[in-house]
Amino acid sequence: MSNIKEIALLSGVSKSTVSRVISGHGYTSQEAKDKVLKVIQELQYKPNAIARAMVLQRTHNIGILIYRRDYPIVSHPFYGKIIDAILATAARMNYSVFVTTDHEMSLRSADFMMEKRVDGLILISRLEQNVIDHISKFGVPYVMVNGSTNVDGVVHIVNRDQEGGREAARHLTGLGHRKIFMLAGPQDHRSHHLRLEGFRDYMQEHHLDISEDAIAYPAASTFEAGYRAMSEHWEHFRQEAYTAVFGTNDMIGLGAMKFLHEQGLSVPEQVAVMGFDDIDISSITNPPLTTIRVDTQQMGHIACVMLDKLIRENSVKETILELKPELVIRHSTSHQDT
Repeated sequence: MSNIKEIALLSGVSKSTVSRVISGHGYTSQEAKDKVLKVIQELQYKPNAIARAMVLQRTHNIGILIYRRDYPIVSHPFYGKIIDAILATAARMNYSVFVTTDHEMSLRSADFMMEKRVDGLILISRLEQNVIDHISKFGVPYVMVNGSTNVDGVVHIVNRDQEGGREAARHLTGLGHRKIFMLAGPQDHRSHHLRLEGFRDYMQEHHLDISEDAIAYPAASTFEAGYRAMSEHWEHFRQEAYTAVFGTNDMIGLGAMKFLHEQGLSVPEQVAVMGFDDIDISSITNPPLTTIRVDTQQMGHIACVMLDKLIRENSVKETILELKPELVIRHSTSHQDT
């Protein structure tokens, strides 16, 4: 009320008149409306959310929706980095940010954002089509990070995961490995699917055998799932004498490496282990994990910049923005630190 009171005092009208102008409901004379809007225009450079929203027809709030089936969500070592980058960029662009998560992929989180009157949304990870359709009904611009949809014209910020999978295969085969065991995370997620696809494509193009028996599919993209999958396939792994393991994300790879250590195998002398993402912990494990780096900071930054363009109704030429992955060689695949 203090904001409305200030506007009313400076414009020489009642608080109820200011409220009608702000809400757009009820009759107000053009003269009174002009007075109120003039004051609001003058106040827009002050920290006054009502004034800014009225003048720009925007709240300067944006929302982040993260959909993940498994916990953790916000504290996830991959998605947490993206969120940090979004928050930092949003602050520089004078946006306030609402963050909500949903592991059931319901419509509740989207409705929460609409109630907050956000100017736009950043949707992170895999979303089901019914959620996309629900959000689209509100006409609020949105961008997708590390996910995909069949809706035309939606801005996607993704990693070149297929290229990263190929690079992982090139690295391991370049070290002489031919018996490679794969731990491919949930295949209904774009990233895990494309990383597996890229790895297999490279192997097939170079006439290197990779049978279906050489691939396990952890139910989740977690450390525990990687450990469990390695345990469940241990007898097959030992009998086939695999010399390398590739996990389609770092957490899966690290879970597998822990299990191998417990079986008395030395990494990398007896078996090489490789992951994907380059989360912080991958550089401080023993041994440090070779991986494919995903530029999560750039992902978050670009998402915020692109959403701002959509909010301002600026033209966006590219709708699919792909970031180049980078091979990071560490001791888990090499006898020498590099």
